[in-house]
Amino acid sequence: MSAQSFEQLRAKKCVPCEGGVPKLTDAEATAQLAKLSNWKLAHEGQRIRKEWAVKNFMTGMRFFNKVAEIAEAEGHHPDLHLVGYRNVAIEIWTHAIGGLSENDFILAAKIDELPIA
Repeated sequence: MSAQSFEQLRAKKCVPCEGGVPKLTDAEATAQLAKLSNWKLAHEGQRIRKEWAVKNFMTGMRFFNKVAEIAEAEGHHPDLHLVGYRNVAIEIWTHAIGGLSENDFILAAKIDELPIA
């Protein structure tokens, strides 16, 4: 997979994955991360993660609800973390292959469009 722009990713829809799709290589994942804002590789390169500090607990919960709506519409569900009442983090990976696929970057781009307020 060649790295796609934020706009290209945002315009796509996640494709259901039941396995059988190769994981992105480290080089492919790193190249794609360069097109997104502040996402990082996590869990030995098998996931992507982004962290935010929000105003308060309810701001974090509203943000997570918006993320949940996008995730459900895409059929691709991230791990959501709320720590210390105002620190939020999201981890995304393709569970069926135990690593990263194009879907993960599509979802990340769509999450990046959300306001955190």
